[in-house]
Amino acid sequence: MSLNPPNLRPDLAPKAKIDANDRVDVRDGQPKIGMVSLGCPKALVDSERILTRLRAEGYAISPDYAGADAVIVNTCGFLDSAKAESLEAIGEALNENGRVIVTGCLGAEEDYIRGTHPSVLAVTGPHQYEQVLDAVHQAVPPSPDPFMDLLPARGISLTPRHYSYLKISEGCNHKCKFCIIPDMRGKLASRPAHAVLREAEKLVEAGVRELLVISQDTSAYGLDRKYDLNPWKDREVRSHITDLARELGGMDAWIRLHYVYPYPHVRDLIPLMADGLVLPYLDIPFQHAHPDVLRRMARPAAGSKTLDEIAAWRNVCPDITLRSTFIVGYPGETEEEFQTLLDWLDEAQLDRVGCFKYENVDGARSNALPDHVAEEVKEERWHRFMERSQAISAAKLAAKVGSRLEVIVDEVDDEAATCRTKADAPEIDGNLFIDEGFEELKPGDILRVEVDEASEYDLWGRVV
Repeated sequence: MSLNPPNLRPDLAPKAKIDANDRVDVRDGQPKIGMVSLGCPKALVDSERILTRLRAEGYAISPDYAGADAVIVNTCGFLDSAKAESLEAIGEALNENGRVIVTGCLGAEEDYIRGTHPSVLAVTGPHQYEQVLDAVHQAVPPSPDPFMDLLPARGISLTPRHYSYLKISEGCNHKCKFCIIPDMRGKLASRPAHAVLREAEKLVEAGVRELLVISQDTSAYGLDRKYDLNPWKDREVRSHITDLARELGGMDAWIRLHYVYPYPHVRDLIPLMADGLVLPYLDIPFQHAHPDVLRRMARPAAGSKTLDEIAAWRNVCPDITLRSTFIVGYPGETEEEFQTLLDWLDEAQLDRVGCFKYENVDGARSNALPDHVAEEVKEERWHRFMERSQAISAAKLAAKVGSRLEVIVDEVDDEAATCRTKADAPEIDGNLFIDEGFEELKPGDILRVEVDEASEYDLWGRVV
């Protein structure tokens, strides 16, 4: 059992986990591949797809360096600190194993990687599955056996069995000055609706109880496809986030939406939440509230209109949980602009908030902006922001004491069952702990609890 740290990074994926039950016994001579997956949940989905393809070709999956014939490192390149973490992970894999294939967002900068680690076997960019497979084939030739190489129904998963990420598109059409994701992953490319629904259906049939819908821009889903119609069972489904969410809501699983930009049509999702088809939860990257800062970010500058939208959402679905991330210390940010953000936060009363200090990213247009904020000022503003958001979180959770909530069990150990409410996404939000009468519970169970204690980020309760 572990409590939620107050400075949990909003841009990190859950720790990769390989379930031994997803691997058949390794036969003599069967090649084995290890995987290190860094970055956001979207990268985690890429890792799962790569491993599933490899498993289908006769490779075993090694949970450690020593047992692997080669190791794939799926990197992150969103921030300079993430690049440094990726280089460190590549170095560790080289030291522990020696045969390393690099892929992911940082893979788009091969010279940068080879400048530090010239001995890597191959470097490929993000979602270049075929190139990764080619590199693995060259380094460790496959040895398939059709009588033994069986895949679990849901493929290879790096998350616990009871929840899974469902990626509905790649890329992004936004041109935010602080972000280089479009340069690395390209423009929006949505998957056909029937392909997403088929994958979701297979995951639920395999025992997944919660689907976390992800992309770079979830609310823009289908825009590049002109919201085309796709055949699905006895009907046609439009490639549009509202239609997709409605169809997903008919499956026997919690449906949670991440990375939803507040376009006007997002309001059409709220009735689905009020009706129980989709979890009453929106993850929206507001980034800031002052219109001048938003303009310097090249983002929509409509903080007051956003407050009106939030009020409208809550009017339709009073139980909605709103999570967001913010940047403090953006170039040119004045004390007045920062205070506007704090005042906006007080009025918005968001339920889950992450914040990180601005840092330059190689290739981002924001690097060239004037009046960069001193590091000590960024640090001071970060602490003030987190103190304000923590107080809001503590008050909101305290108000839940005495209420009865539905939770999903994530983990059970000797001390307690670690669970999440509908208001909590795995790894990035809070937990609800059951420390009495939990011994018979198991991961994936969904049950009702009565909340009897709250902290700034977590809850405690008992089974009812």
